[in-house]
Amino acid sequence: MTTTEEMVRARGPAPAPGSRRRPGFNRQTAAGWLFVSPTLLILGVFMLLPVAMAAWVSVSDWGGRGSPWGSGVNFVGTQNYADVLGGRGLAARDFGTAIRNNLYYVLLVVPLQTALSLTLAFLVNKRALRGKGFFRTAFYFPSVTSSVAITVLWLFLFSASGAVNAVLSWFSIQGPNWFQDPRGLIHLMLGGGAAPPALAQPGLFGISAWEWLAGPSVAMTAFIFMAVFTTSGTFMLLFLAALQAIGEETDEAAMVDGASTWQRFWYVTLPMLRPTLFTVLTLGMIGTWQVFDQIYTGSHGGPSKTTVTPAYLSYEAAFIAQDWGRGAAIAFVLFAIIVAFTLLQRTVLGQADPALPSRSQARADRKRQLEVRNGAK
Repeated sequence: MTTTEEMVRARGPAPAPGSRRRPGFNRQTAAGWLFVSPTLLILGVFMLLPVAMAAWVSVSDWGGRGSPWGSGVNFVGTQNYADVLGGRGLAARDFGTAIRNNLYYVLLVVPLQTALSLTLAFLVNKRALRGKGFFRTAFYFPSVTSSVAITVLWLFLFSASGAVNAVLSWFSIQGPNWFQDPRGLIHLMLGGGAAPPALAQPGLFGISAWEWLAGPSVAMTAFIFMAVFTTSGTFMLLFLAALQAIGEETDEAAMVDGASTWQRFWYVTLPMLRPTLFTVLTLGMIGTWQVFDQIYTGSHGGPSKTTVTPAYLSYEAAFIAQDWGRGAAIAFVLFAIIVAFTLLQRTVLGQADPALPSRSQARADRKRQLEVRNGAK
């Protein structure tokens, strides 16, 4: 049997007071780096390297032929960004149109899909509902269906003689030719007249205030319906998992205290769903700013560029117009927009998880701990 003295002797001399033992590159550290090296290699080759190459392309005049690192490629600085953001030409106007279209798309799709997915989660979570498995599968099925197939189906449903207009005709409503109608919804609500002189002057990106206030076009409205239809099932599962984690005991306790259905939802359930709500809003916002395949399959940005988005505009500039620098610049500007909206959303919603302390509270806790230590000394 080993004694205490033998154990101390085996460990070696104790470190000097006030000194820290710095961990070296031992076998355990080497094994850790060995296990994560394949992931780091894959991320470096397929993510970091392409991002670095795209960043170089955005500040160069590469034409898409040969290597972007070749001697014939010149550095142009921020010229591609200036053409998109600060110019008054067609590139800036197209980018402004894409931002306007996508902004209305985000402002309508994100709230609608969040509200619908939360409603579906509450319905499926009801104890009295029979066939829950069927409804979960039915609501989730559009999310796993190919977006191209859904878009082709939507083109048939929303055509001039499609099923949607046939249903509207039952109520004596003559439906529009959805994917060929460039009129804005707000303009239609205002009667569709000419722009007032005060709002007709060119403004940001060369687009007048009357055009900024046009609202989503009729064609973009059809894409908005499709986005809500195809994404609500995925977010329903997230809300459903959060509701099942809360349990029925909390709701029953609030019911015993005399809370109404609305009070239980607003003051009990919704605050406990805040982490999931933050996740759903963040994923929804990122996905709506990156919409591409529906536009590529359905309308190619038409009619009159009222469905063009920054993602599709980046593809069009790079692959069709062969202006790869401008296409890469649009992609990085879109990335900056997504990051800015995510940070704004985090600021508005506050801390995602109420169980975690906020930054100010964490700083106050650290300050209090330092004061206690200094007082103890």
